Amino acid sequence: MAVSEIVEQIERLTVLELNELVKTLETRFGVSAAAAPVAMVAGPGAAAPAEAVEEQTEFTAVLTGFGDKKIQVIKEVRAITGLGLKEAKDLVDGVPGNLKEGVSKEEAENIKKQIEAAGGTVEIK
Repeated sequence: MAVSEIVEQIERLTVLELNELVKTLETRFGVSAAAAPVAMVAGPGAAAPAEAVEEQTEFTAVLTGFGDKKIQVIKEVRAITGLGLKEAKDLVDGVPGNLKEGVSKEEAENIKKQIEAAGGTVEIK
């Protein structure tokens, strides 16, 4: 029997019959139909996937806008970053701009709340 004939027969099976076939093959040949890791499926020469998905631990708070309360946003930027007035104004004028990099998620969320309370917008990356 040719492989193409087997595939045609499998295509005609119902879902229940297909499930039974899989279980029978697993038992008979001592194998599992579980999905293989991506690196193995990709084949030789393929780029290996990134390390196991790691939870992001460092975030960047990016000022994306200042709304109609520019002065209040500049004051908050100064308080958050420790920049001088001119540097804080330049950062606000040049949106988007990084407020703080490499901070915890909690700190990034606090920065976002402070800027939003002043009328600006922040994106956390």
